[in-house]
Amino acid sequence: MNPRSVLAACAALALLGMQALPATAQEPTRIRFTLDWKISGPHAFYYWAKQKGYFAAEGLDVTIDQGEGSAATVTRVMTGAYDAGFGDINAIMQTAAAKPGEQPVMVYLVYNRAPYAVIAKADGPIRTLKDLEGRTVSAPAGSATLRLLPPLGAKNGFDASKVKILNAAPNLIEQMLVQGQADAIAQFSVTSYMNFVAMKRDPEKDFRWFMYSDLGLDLYANGVMVSQKLLAEKPAAVRGLVKVINRAVMDVAADPAAAVALVAGLEPLINVDIETRRLVYTIKSLMISPETARLGIGDLDDGRLAASIATVAEAYALDKRPDPRAVFVRDFLPPKAERDIAAAAAKAK
Repeated sequence: MNPRSVLAACAALALLGMQALPATAQEPTRIRFTLDWKISGPHAFYYWAKQKGYFAAEGLDVTIDQGEGSAATVTRVMTGAYDAGFGDINAIMQTAAAKPGEQPVMVYLVYNRAPYAVIAKADGPIRTLKDLEGRTVSAPAGSATLRLLPPLGAKNGFDASKVKILNAAPNLIEQMLVQGQADAIAQFSVTSYMNFVAMKRDPEKDFRWFMYSDLGLDLYANGVMVSQKLLAEKPAAVRGLVKVINRAVMDVAADPAAAVALVAGLEPLINVDIETRRLVYTIKSLMISPETARLGIGDLDDGRLAASIATVAEAYALDKRPDPRAVFVRDFLPPKAERDIAAAAAKAK
């Protein structure tokens, strides 16, 4: 064979080799991922997965943006601005009822317990929920914690219509309570707990906590959701996304300090100590539970989901109750043995 023939044969073989490469090696699947709020400790899972190369190893090119609220994540994903995100399952229920077939679908539940809480001063006038009648409660306008106050009242013997509501900006809620402008606040426990710490208050001793999940409203909360388009057209990418995020959840639960240090390298303005404590509190109070011990993190109980849909339908006067599979699918979850959040957290120093 002459030299020209050899070169031609080599070129042909090289071309065939390039064509045989897996698609992920040539064109990673791009996923635009939105958080629920500005960067904080509990967002470490997603940044850990990206910075450690987990997404890339699955053929995923993931960009992560800060959010504007848990419910806003649903809108961002539904409109196509984002392909996936971290947001509230209860907002998915509302959208599934109003615009069936357009809503994002949750594929990995992160917060097994909802962080909704009514919080009052330990030495103040609010000793039971009944004491809220005639008193002032401050909350962000339209917040889920505020919207769910009437069903909380129905289950606990107080009339929410007799509660005076004082709306305030989210970053001012805890100040309203501490300064005496409100008798109680309706807020996310994770947010308030660490804001009190930052204000040099003792969250355990200085305040009384009424957790909705302990008082008859046992709702789920935030998790990873994907668009209908991504779900239908690229199920392998969804499976990879869930696999990678679950791996990151296990890593971060085992070493929260390292995870927040990684986030601080990307967002130098965060308070490392506060955000590490916020992350640990989130894992212990919202993620580790008897249910996650039974089912593994990421999954949920179908009966409890159905009850949650009924509660949300009542609270928001939905025209219909969406089918549970329109809200959550477990098809992409790794095996339960790989989703033991308590075992991972037990490794933390």
